Amino acid sequence: MAQKARISLAGTDPKKLESVCQQIRTISEKTGVAIKGPVPLPTKKLKVPVRKSPDGEGSETWDRWEMRIHKRLIDIDANERALHQLMRIQIPDGVNIEIILKS
Repeated sequence: MAQKARISLAGTDPKKLESVCQQIRTISEKTGVAIKGPVPLPTKKLKVPVRKSPDGEGSETWDRWEMRIHKRLIDIDANERALHQLMRIQIPDGVNIEIILKS
């Protein structure tokens, strides 16, 4: 049984996330490694309601701030050459990447 690598990506900007997924896809095509994904996971929405008025006077008006966290999941065969190239990818700010090796 071949070893596999599970790559989980998370970030607030979906365009940056897709660019990293595209880089991983091109690496797998160049090295000839089987790839599954990117699988989009449900988007987390962090909501923070805040009172506009600082002192409590006036009408009750609220600001509703929201931050969305997009996630992708990629399974790739753990070829040594492919993993070495994966480590060299330039990851933009705001994108978290986690690589887990499974047997």
